[in-house]
Amino acid sequence: MRSPVGRVTQNDFGMLTAFAFIVAIAALVVVHELGHYAMAVACGVKVLHFSVGFGPRLWGWTSPKRGTEFVVAAFPLGGFVKMLDEREGPVDPAQRGMAFNVQPLRSRSAIVAAGPLANLALAVLLYAIVHWIGVEQPEPVLSKPSAGSVFAQAGFSGGERVQRAGYDADNLQPVLSFEDVRWWLTHGALEHRDITLEYAQANHRSPKLARIPLGTLEHDRIDASLFQKIGVSTPFSQARLEGLVEGAAASEAGLRAGDVVERVDGVVMQDAAQLRELIRLSGRDGQVKSQMWQVRRAGALQEIAVTPRVESDKGVSIGRVGAYIGAPVALVLVRYGVVDGLVRAVERTWDVSALTLQMMGKIVVGDASIRNLSGPITIAEYAGKSAAIGFTSYVLFLALISVSLGVLNLLPVPVLDGGHLLYDVWEWISGKPVPDSWMENLQRVGFAMLLLLMSVAVFNDVTRLLG
Repeated sequence: MRSPVGRVTQNDFGMLTAFAFIVAIAALVVVHELGHYAMAVACGVKVLHFSVGFGPRLWGWTSPKRGTEFVVAAFPLGGFVKMLDEREGPVDPAQRGMAFNVQPLRSRSAIVAAGPLANLALAVLLYAIVHWIGVEQPEPVLSKPSAGSVFAQAGFSGGERVQRAGYDADNLQPVLSFEDVRWWLTHGALEHRDITLEYAQANHRSPKLARIPLGTLEHDRIDASLFQKIGVSTPFSQARLEGLVEGAAASEAGLRAGDVVERVDGVVMQDAAQLRELIRLSGRDGQVKSQMWQVRRAGALQEIAVTPRVESDKGVSIGRVGAYIGAPVALVLVRYGVVDGLVRAVERTWDVSALTLQMMGKIVVGDASIRNLSGPITIAEYAGKSAAIGFTSYVLFLALISVSLGVLNLLPVPVLDGGHLLYDVWEWISGKPVPDSWMENLQRVGFAMLLLLMSVAVFNDVTRLLG
């Protein structure tokens, strides 16, 4: 079977993952700190130190004009901008007007907020670039939903082409790709709202409307299992064999790459998803029976007996035949004009930000599992995978991480930028800054919260890696 990264070897993929991860983190850190730096300079604050990364110094340069020392350190998992501040050391009276702590509240707040906002602005730019150059995505044609799923109960059988979607039947939005379908379903599941789909079937001229009841769907995480419950995991793909493992059940039965499976034991195979599920479920009792497959080969139908083999997948018995099942999905180029692409980029950034906040809120109140949290290992893995797929996938990955970094830093948690903005709100309301003793204790609490969050995220990474 073909590797998901084409001809890239495991060693090459590891190097690509490391490189893509370092570039991603370094770029997002630079943008974040540049936001703080640019706003500080605009507000007349002197910046003493601009660092990308922590640890041993690799490179440095001091600006003769501004006196700012720019440094690149060995570990690019963060950075900081150090400004002139009377709270951190003595300040020359001649330069006191350039100290951060003496600036008006609005200037200090703007400097603090500029970092996260720079990340959100970067996400808008990256999404806009993808919209302008275009990206090939699967057509919005649905696969056969799994038995008992939401879509199966709604009457879908596979092959339906979704044309529009929305919360209200009177205000539906165009759907251009399968990713748009998943986006609407994710929103509906998170917000516990039903979705209306307008779709067309191959044998019907007039489109139909269907209400997808997601409002009462119980779930604790946004992952593959959620979409299995909904019934939409993958786009439509013909039930064709694309690759066989030598010595496995499929090759020993006489199947060949290119065979299109029409029926299994007389049951019509609508698509690859249905065939994969049938094979998987054949081993649930620990034993399998021979199946009669009707396949189309070179235009002719043939009957071939196939006996799947029982294997264990995370403690569950499943059936496998040792073949890659599914023809390449039909793709459509999604591209927008300059203005429309920028508008949609802003909307996309807003939607992802809102989705991120909703997910965090659900984790806090217990409506979603903490298993949704991901750490550096998972981020590095997705960095490598997206880079291996291509430029647009990597840009979309960068945009998503940039949104996450911006939203995370705006949370009202001490230590983060949002925590400092919370101090500014207190000062604006009370007319006095937060007492130093309070701030020290709050910083400790914030650091502990951040450390706990990171520990959970890394634990989830390790669990996924070992599981």
